[in-house]
Amino acid sequence: MRVLLAGGAGYVGTHTAIALLEAGHEAVLLDDLTNTSGIVTERIHQITGKRAPLVAGSAAQIEDVERAFDEHGPFDSIMHFAAKKAVGESVQKPLQYYRNNLDTTYTLLKVGMERGISSFIFSSTGTVYSDPADLPFTEEATRDLVRLSNPYSKSKLMNEVVLEDVQRVNPELNVTLLRYFNPVGAHESGLVGEDPKGIPNNLMPFVARVAVGALPEINVFGSDYDTPDGTGLRDYIHVVDLAEGHVAALEKAKPGLAAYNLGTGRPVSVLELITSFEKAVGRELPKVMADRRPGDLAATYCDPSKAERELGWTATRTIDDMTRDVWNWQQRNPRGYEG
Repeated sequence: MRVLLAGGAGYVGTHTAIALLEAGHEAVLLDDLTNTSGIVTERIHQITGKRAPLVAGSAAQIEDVERAFDEHGPFDSIMHFAAKKAVGESVQKPLQYYRNNLDTTYTLLKVGMERGISSFIFSSTGTVYSDPADLPFTEEATRDLVRLSNPYSKSKLMNEVVLEDVQRVNPELNVTLLRYFNPVGAHESGLVGEDPKGIPNNLMPFVARVAVGALPEINVFGSDYDTPDGTGLRDYIHVVDLAEGHVAALEKAKPGLAAYNLGTGRPVSVLELITSFEKAVGRELPKVMADRRPGDLAATYCDPSKAERELGWTATRTIDDMTRDVWNWQQRNPRGYEG
């Protein structure tokens, strides 16, 4: 199948493009390159021996999405990765998050359906679940917009509602909602990984920057949660496992709406992740305990058994695999894709 990956030059998009190409599909990337680099196309080619063309443009602009179809279509499916995704930043910049995260979905759906796509695979998030008492989260866990703690999560749930409504009146369309749980790691080659611009908002790339001396110390946000070691519990999933989940969703797509949790089901604390990274690096890293961040929850982890049952997919890589591959990526690319 031929797939348009909106936000495809980003972290998850790049790894998914590799997984698609290795599975025999075709991938085209649409990305405005605000938080990544066009260099990824050459890295993808180095890994797979195949090309994933890049269209430089915004998934929120109709003319850019139409240009991708004109130059590289038709497409069987759109995978939508083109979202802003930092919980803390979304609290400070809600309008940016609502505008980008909703406008991209509208534009991709409008153009895609006009051009005859058969499936739309949406990058959602495990943070759409609103009741901590539901842990571990199944796909039927509570999703209450009013109870969500930050604009990022709310924008994702709003998108899910839009997609549910659109699919209902277009029964021939497949819509798959993939609810991610904390992607980390990097490709084992060390050629592609997470390369956020500026100071990272997510824990793993922040720890990696501290390990190479680009940042002075790790801030552990919240040490008084009701968890075994006081720090937040998260369901970290290797980005390659996550990418393979997208391939499985594409290959199993059929008319209708489906939602799947993509996680390991095994929560890991912030301190446990740091300890694993220190093992990969071979030394202790400087860290300080800081106040909780607005919008963060004590724990989020899932029950991924539906994806195993229906997609034949399961996450196989451990937290030590994740930290080892990030450290390999960071050592090979101390300044990210730029050097």
